[in-house]
Amino acid sequence: MASTVQTSSTVEHLAGESKHNGGLRVVVVGAGFGGLAAAALLAKDGHEVTVIERNDQVGGRAGSFSRDGFNFDTGPTWYLMPDVFDAFFEQFGRRTEDFYRLQRLNPSYRVFFDDGSVVDISSDLEEVYMLFDGLERDGGAKLREFLRKCEELYGSIRKTLYLDLDSPFSIFNREVLSQGIKVNIFESVDSYVRRHFTSDKARKLLLYSIGFIGTPPSKAPSFYAILNYVKLVQGVYYPEGGIRRVVGAVYELAREHGVEFLFGREVNRLEVSNGKIRRIHADGFSLEPDVVVMNADYAHVETKLLEPRYRTYDSNYWRTRTFTPSALIAFIGLNGKLESLVNHNVVLERDWSENFSQIFNPKMIRWPEYTSYYVHVPSKNDSSAAPAEGEAVFILIPIPTGLEDNDAERERLYTNVLRDLERKTGEEIEEKVVLKRLFSIRDFVDRFNSFRGSALGLAHTLRQTAFWRPRHRSSKVKNLYYTGQYTHPGIGLPMVLISAEIVRRKIAKEMVK
Repeated sequence: MASTVQTSSTVEHLAGESKHNGGLRVVVVGAGFGGLAAAALLAKDGHEVTVIERNDQVGGRAGSFSRDGFNFDTGPTWYLMPDVFDAFFEQFGRRTEDFYRLQRLNPSYRVFFDDGSVVDISSDLEEVYMLFDGLERDGGAKLREFLRKCEELYGSIRKTLYLDLDSPFSIFNREVLSQGIKVNIFESVDSYVRRHFTSDKARKLLLYSIGFIGTPPSKAPSFYAILNYVKLVQGVYYPEGGIRRVVGAVYELAREHGVEFLFGREVNRLEVSNGKIRRIHADGFSLEPDVVVMNADYAHVETKLLEPRYRTYDSNYWRTRTFTPSALIAFIGLNGKLESLVNHNVVLERDWSENFSQIFNPKMIRWPEYTSYYVHVPSKNDSSAAPAEGEAVFILIPIPTGLEDNDAERERLYTNVLRDLERKTGEEIEEKVVLKRLFSIRDFVDRFNSFRGSALGLAHTLRQTAFWRPRHRSSKVKNLYYTGQYTHPGIGLPMVLISAEIVRRKIAKEMVK
């Protein structure tokens, strides 16, 4: 993905008068997906928008990595809830297909169980019902009814995603109250699924989705069961060219609307007086904004860039939150094909509860011996991902945050997982590896200022969902806003797009005169 570092003359211009009559001078810190979306929307509204990014490319966690003809997405790889992307592009008078072609995957994904069995989750629901019939008595009928409830719940929750749930009083909103009537929010999704299904495999197939929000099923509220409706009914898609094409589309819109980008520059201080940010200090320059939108790591901004008196959330707040795990991510290029894998593959361990306990236990101080993991093979559907006779393979292995990250531990866990994958697929993989790059805790910290090396930020426990997530606007600094996965509605590319829309509307309501 192309990215152009702006010149110093551009910086000087940005510190001057606004080029938009009546518009605000907005500085977005961080060119992650949420920052890009917020920048594009605010520029469309007529504001002068500058994005400061410490790295050399856009996308943040949704970045890209290319070498020797192999092309990888470095973060999100699942394309879900296509209607959210459609709605975003429609605001610019554009269609999703103006930027990239979507393919609905079939199978949606493949699951490898520890006993050696393998199941495909088809894009055809009737085939999925038949699969569940084989897992337990009346499994298909149970799943049909379960998904009906999930669809109903999704319809209700869908209406609240775009709401600014900025205080506990938000619970009195009619749509939010209607959700509470339909499901016991104090019940865990693990308990909810167990009440409907008796088969261990059926339960695991319906609970693994919760891994996408970085939360153990025993801690996630029951309404996250709707993720099964999203994946099984709405479907799993793949954008031609990968998620990086989606990021590139939003970047393109931002540039078309006049957003200016400063790459390789890190914000190191926020100068606040009279309750407003007056100046942003970055490497080699400073800007005087009317509004600041933070897409940088929320915990980093509050604890490192703001003086204690201007923090909405202090250090103790972040120490006591539940964060998503970190991860060891392996990007490997192969000089041969793999016949046993599809685009999305999930490998599940037998000891489910112990595995989750290891990964999410904040007192866990060692690297796991084993774990469930995820394997993405984009070259199965994308010829640009690898050379003609090669395969691009992305392996994501959850690990606890805060571990000492050293090369020896990385290699040990990578080797264990690769051997396990070879056993489960019956294919030789290691001998085909011609490219390998490992990314883990210290990289999350160095590249994203990630708190304790968390891969995704705050987990979606009950106390960290909806109006219990950090606010979109600082309570101490009038012109400081936040967007991205820390805020409502939370983790995932569709949710981050919605967060940007909420911030755009808040600024229009609170800052535009």
